[in-house]
Amino acid sequence: MRTGLVAKKLGMSRVFTDKGENVPVTVLQLENAQVVGQRTEEKDGYTALQIGVGSVKPKKVNKAQKTVYAKAGVPAKAKVVEFRVTKDALVNVGAELSAAHFVAGQTVDVTGISIGRGFQGVMKRHNFAGLEASHGVSISHRSHGSTGQRQDPGRVFKNKKMAGHMGDVRVTTQNLKVVQIDAEQGLILIKGNVPGAENSYVLVRDAVKKAQPKDLPFPAALKASAKKEEAKAADAAPQAQAPAGDAEAKKE
Repeated sequence: MRTGLVAKKLGMSRVFTDKGENVPVTVLQLENAQVVGQRTEEKDGYTALQIGVGSVKPKKVNKAQKTVYAKAGVPAKAKVVEFRVTKDALVNVGAELSAAHFVAGQTVDVTGISIGRGFQGVMKRHNFAGLEASHGVSISHRSHGSTGQRQDPGRVFKNKKMAGHMGDVRVTTQNLKVVQIDAEQGLILIKGNVPGAENSYVLVRDAVKKAQPKDLPFPAALKASAKKEEAKAADAAPQAQAPAGDAEAKKE
């Protein structure tokens, strides 16, 4: 079981296939996703990875969290989420994950906080039909009707569908298809809509009810730092020696 990723929902767009089909997609962006901490069976009783994304000013982080970031050697993160993984799927602390962690064509489960709609009636909240719009119904066309019983049991049962607060709850949409991946810009394009408002963080995991491709990066797709690659290239390259004529000219 691999780790999931935390991405920011940018909004919706569309992608045209080779056949000219218009596919609506939700654009998710990966912002400096790094492993902040590990949870092991020996120390914590379970195996998991803590993934941090985004950035925040250090003054907005409490002292305990500053210690965690300093120990991991990563900057302060805007959001940290813990994902359960198997022992063989652990990733080193400080490693940066890439959007190539997912591949086009696979299915994922996306979790987010749904958009809050405030206090709503039963017709909007539960899709009730409402009362009749004819004579005899006085100013109660959009009401829910009767809710209780007679003397027995003489109360309204719990979880009755009534007017109340709508949205702003944790929602998971399963079996969404990944249409396209842009690893350079850290973009994940998912077919259809996903829960959450724009610029909110969502959790993306491998679908639990669908078989996954065999070519998925395991334990994760890591993003190599350009500075590290340049440093390695500079160390590996032989140092150029100045021509003998130039050296004699410098002595004169």
